[in-house]
Amino acid sequence: MPGEGGAADGAKPAAPSWLDDVRRLGAGLKDLFAAQLKLLSAELGLARSGIVLMLFMGLAAIVFAVALGFTLLALAGWGLAQWFGSWAWALTVLAGLQLLLLVGAILVFRRAMHWLTLPATRAEVAALAREAGQRGKAEGEQAGE
Repeated sequence: MPGEGGAADGAKPAAPSWLDDVRRLGAGLKDLFAAQLKLLSAELGLARSGIVLMLFMGLAAIVFAVALGFTLLALAGWGLAQWFGSWAWALTVLAGLQLLLLVGAILVFRRAMHWLTLPATRAEVAALAREAGQRGKAEGEQAGE
């Protein structure tokens, strides 16, 4: 019958208030995480740009360090030439100094390569293996008796 407000006249029953609260909570969480994802995306772009900038600045630092090294070597050569009174002696002394530094760098590099082999750890593992082998032989001999 019309006017009685039943489901028969097409009216939708009212949703409970807690359901509306859950919808609003979902919309708020969606907005919050959308903002967080935008921030993450922006920061990833900035980090990518930062990495590229770091690589270029590292390359620039190497170039400037080499240029500074050449300048300092030239100044040292000039100073030695003034002291010895001969460019030949100055360059010979400078080459000898560079040779000593090169040999020192090679020796330090070799020592560092030796450290990469983990000598103390390898020796400790070998000792543990020997000890375990000896225990196994001793237990095998006791079990055989």
